[in-house]
Amino acid sequence: MTRIALIREGKVPPDKRVAFTPLQTEEIQQRFPQATVVCQKSDVRCFHDHEYEALDIRVQDDLTDCDILMGIKEVPIANLIPGKTYLFFSHTIKKQPHNRALLQAVLQKKIRLVDYEALKDKQGNRLVAFGRFAGMVGAYNGLWAYGKRYRLFDLRRAFACFDVNDLKLELRKISLPAIKIILTGSGRVAKGAMETLDTAGIRKVSPSDYLTKTFEEPVYVQLGSGDYHVRKEGGHFNREEFHKHPERYRSTFLSFAHQTDLLLAGAYWNPAAPVLFTRQDMLNPAFAIKVIADITCDIGGSIPSTKKATTIHEPLYDYHAASDSIHPIFQGQGYTTVMSIDNLPCELPRSASEEFGRDLIDRVLGPLLGNDPDGLIARATLAENGALTEHFRYLQDYVDEPN
Repeated sequence: MTRIALIREGKVPPDKRVAFTPLQTEEIQQRFPQATVVCQKSDVRCFHDHEYEALDIRVQDDLTDCDILMGIKEVPIANLIPGKTYLFFSHTIKKQPHNRALLQAVLQKKIRLVDYEALKDKQGNRLVAFGRFAGMVGAYNGLWAYGKRYRLFDLRRAFACFDVNDLKLELRKISLPAIKIILTGSGRVAKGAMETLDTAGIRKVSPSDYLTKTFEEPVYVQLGSGDYHVRKEGGHFNREEFHKHPERYRSTFLSFAHQTDLLLAGAYWNPAAPVLFTRQDMLNPAFAIKVIADITCDIGGSIPSTKKATTIHEPLYDYHAASDSIHPIFQGQGYTTVMSIDNLPCELPRSASEEFGRDLIDRVLGPLLGNDPDGLIARATLAENGALTEHFRYLQDYVDEPN
């Protein structure tokens, strides 16, 4: 019998999400009779201990008798149990300096680490992620910020909504003038943001209509990379070339920025690609964007006003392009209001956990428990038996560096 444990989140500030909801733990034990689930005691998890206990799921502190330990965020080094299998977002595969010591400890303690971010099919598509909820909450926060700045309406904060259905009911309060909104991206994040915009009753228009027409209602446009990049040497946009050689392209985003009130940034950005716009571009009187929700929160990335990550409880700041400085919110017309929360799905932890757990059960749990003919778990395993695995040996110089 394999014992799976839902661990208590130890990172500060604590994360309320969990890998499986109470009902899903019951389902796991029905579908996978070779597994049993226990839940570590927690007073911060979005689902309370008694909700698991009501379904006869054992709640305990000590996890030394468990085989597979599943969390969400990075596990504090002091909490790591040697020799166990862990699943969580380690934030190490891009050689993030602040987590070097964590991966070093994983190796020293001979832990088998499976990173959710590396769980991909053979085509490279991620199997589990929170992108949809990042997009939904990010777009909601963007609309909330715009309403607050211009005193148009009052919405409850997303984290004050019980779940995603409650949030969608809140969107009915939105009443916007005929503003123009840009959403960048075409992945999970952008799809989640579209869900919010559509629920709010904001009409989607084409890029050409967005640039050439005047509207009597609020509208939004979704922009993919091909909508605001052109080849420097001429010719048609080629998606494969752009992904491999983004330096061959230049941005035409300013033509949209000059007609936009609210920007929802949901596109992945390659550092080799052109930025959306520069600080100097923001100083142009024609630059119209006054509220930016940087859902991707790329500090030092494609949006110069994203100077820091904000928090759920302090979500906004004002950016002054002329002095390249940040200030308290709602300073006036010469400032841009920025939302750059880096853990957006935490605002809807119950709904986000439910969808994440659904994907884990349907796509990952079978291979994790041994039925893995395609090598899914092997491809996502960063470390095992005190060494980096074949797919992640590029991290060796990273773990060899002193802290």
